[in-house]
Amino acid sequence: MNNTLPNLPLALKSLFTGYIMVVGLGLLVAGGQILMTHGQADGKFGISVDDIVYSYYGDRTNSKLENKLNGSMKDKAPVEERTELIKWARDGADKATFESTIKPIVDQRCAMCHGHKHMMMSLPDVTQYDTLKELAQSDKGADITSLTRVSHIHLFGISFIFFFVGYIFSMAVGVNKWVKSILIFVPFAFLIVDVAAWWLTKMNPQFAWMVIIGGFGYSLAATVMLFTSLYQMWVLPYLKKESPH
Repeated sequence: MNNTLPNLPLALKSLFTGYIMVVGLGLLVAGGQILMTHGQADGKFGISVDDIVYSYYGDRTNSKLENKLNGSMKDKAPVEERTELIKWARDGADKATFESTIKPIVDQRCAMCHGHKHMMMSLPDVTQYDTLKELAQSDKGADITSLTRVSHIHLFGISFIFFFVGYIFSMAVGVNKWVKSILIFVPFAFLIVDVAAWWLTKMNPQFAWMVIIGGFGYSLAATVMLFTSLYQMWVLPYLKKESPH
């Protein structure tokens, strides 16, 4: 069997195409998820350096609760209730006010995802006073436990995706061997840059640019390999057939 993309049997082309379609859709959904979470950390839609800084280093002029209510959680409660929560955090987050005023708001607006009965993954249970009081402290960004968990998921999970994307692209024709080799390696390198930048930004906000560069770098390289592979499997063979030479 000729192990090049244009000459693969139909069954393998179908297998690779299905994988590429799902991975491509996954990349788009991941981008949307980033825009709706990190992308609203500064209260504005779209990824910016401030979003990265607030997500990992924190906005230490305000509490984490206030930053969330003015950012990614802004649409989860009306302005009056968000103002009440922010005022409570600024005034010292006392327990009496929590029981009388804050808990009813939290139970109605937040408990669906952040309550102990319906908690999603490892989201904090903000129906508990001690948890919400901690969030009312100065925002220091992502904690070490969360960074460790997300880092190992990111490294293991995405590296598997890049392995198969690179394997498919390695069968491409008409690409200089050095260009091909570099393009296959680039996503892994930028993935390491991306994750390392999370930790560096946690310590120093000046490294936030590295997060954007890392994410953009591996996304661009993966996109080039995915579209090139599709083109060579389905378009190139027919162009060769139609060519008089």
